[in-house]
Amino acid sequence: MLIKRPADIKGSEITPERLYFGRRTVLQGLVAAGSLAATAGLYHLFAGATRRPPAGPGPRSLVTAPVGDQRLTTDEPPTDYDDITHYNNFYEFSTSKHDVAYEARALVTRPWTVTVEGDVQRPQTFDMDDLLRRFPLEERVYRLRCVEGWSMVIPWVGFPLASLLNLVEPLGRAQFVAFETLHDPKQFPLQRGRLLDWPYREGLRLDEALHPLTLLAVGLYGKTLPNQNGAPLRLVVPWKYGFKSIKSVVRIVLTPRMPRTTWRETVPREYGFYANVNPAVSHPRWSQATERRIGEFTRRPTLLFNGYAEQVAHLYAGMDLRTFY
Repeated sequence: MLIKRPADIKGSEITPERLYFGRRTVLQGLVAAGSLAATAGLYHLFAGATRRPPAGPGPRSLVTAPVGDQRLTTDEPPTDYDDITHYNNFYEFSTSKHDVAYEARALVTRPWTVTVEGDVQRPQTFDMDDLLRRFPLEERVYRLRCVEGWSMVIPWVGFPLASLLNLVEPLGRAQFVAFETLHDPKQFPLQRGRLLDWPYREGLRLDEALHPLTLLAVGLYGKTLPNQNGAPLRLVVPWKYGFKSIKSVVRIVLTPRMPRTTWRETVPREYGFYANVNPAVSHPRWSQATERRIGEFTRRPTLLFNGYAEQVAHLYAGMDLRTFY
């Protein structure tokens, strides 16, 4: 199949339509999305001259175990730490990727609890530090592909979501897993407005959630997760677009029905429930055939399932990926 190389994506195209057209009334005082996109390439080309320390308290080192299955990690060079921690989508704080680290510096991540409930035999609420003691941590180097057309390679630290779900013993009628971000407008300034229907929600099918690649991340680069990257606990699903990897999780619910998800409800024509990386299925406003790896100036071809097809394609056997996008 011939895939036509797209023209450079305009700044107005990489921002979700509702946000773009409402930015003057909803987001007064923020930098226009088009200006951000236009300068993003230059920022990363010359980023070495303006390195900044991580925002907020210094991260502490985490003890990790070796990855048992090497298919669960990639040997691609990781993206620079400063880029990973200062080029972030986290709309609870800001719509400007370059401002999130600063806005997130005061997020309080202790104490922090995560409730797992719904169709499970043993619903529980876990203290964050108890989770860190309970599950061995692994470093997993994963590709991250944003729906906007940029990508990174991130050395996450975490544990399989399956380990947590097996602990609460899903019931037979559970078919999906729903996730929620903390809802606290005092800490998340943009939750005070109507940019999205807060709290941020995401979801997976249960078999996706139980897949060995699906990770609950608590750190990156061997240290605790910075606030702007979703501290203290975020989901990482490397074969899906980045918005599926919900940040700052406080609630997980197993359910027989497909759960509400924020972007699918906000712009259903553009963002489906599955959100699998697929170069052959364009976003309605731009192609997904190529991507720009942060730290690189040129674009590269996008891989089906973000390069994880061998591990996950069987989950979607018989499904029309243009319909179930």
